[in-house]
Amino acid sequence: MITFSITQASTMRLLTLITCLLILFSSCVKPSYKKNEIVKSKTVGNETEQAVIDAPDNQKLTADQQIASALMAVPAEMKEGAKVYGYGDDGEFMTLREGANDFVCIADDPSKAGFQVVGYHISLEPMMARGRELEAQGKSREEKEAIRAEEAKSGKLKLPEAPAALHIYYGKEAYYDDESKTVENAKYRYVVYIPYATQETTGLSLAPNESSHPWLMFPGQYNAHIMITPEY
Repeated sequence: MITFSITQASTMRLLTLITCLLILFSSCVKPSYKKNEIVKSKTVGNETEQAVIDAPDNQKLTADQQIASALMAVPAEMKEGAKVYGYGDDGEFMTLREGANDFVCIADDPSKAGFQVVGYHISLEPMMARGRELEAQGKSREEKEAIRAEEAKSGKLKLPEAPAALHIYYGKEAYYDDESKTVENAKYRYVVYIPYATQETTGLSLAPNESSHPWLMFPGQYNAHIMITPEY
């Protein structure tokens, strides 16, 4: 009888311990959401309300929305006069707004998953435009790079004569929120093109030493560039 009481007491203590651990574990686990769901928080008074919404996929924006979102990839002092490319109702690549300064930006392509807008210095336009031409011809990425490399070497493709920046604002689950006039879940990446730059001419590593550190990609090539991806 005594043995039974001790065993029963030990079992109860074990069950109590397991229950406590389960409660502690469940309080620490973050809620999981579907891949295309976004949690939005809204403060009402002293309370914060959360709502789970579906992240739009292949979002089709109006011309005004394309311009507004594309300009988010452009430095503040360059936004007003930047040229904006975007897409028509039939998906045709087109000019949405003419430019008056040295910056060009491209709205998100609705035919591709996720969200990405870019802004770059006008000296990069020959290289970017040639890439779009080759893509329209159905060339693969490898073919495009080979053709542009050869054209750059021969002088047919004009390259920037000074370091030129490209700004990318992107996100796999990012989308334009027309209510707030912002892009949700996006982050920045910066690329500074220096044609034919090498580790010796720049002093940069060929891989990031730490997260967010700059590094040199494609050293010695026509499209050599410094890559900077801030950590969020």
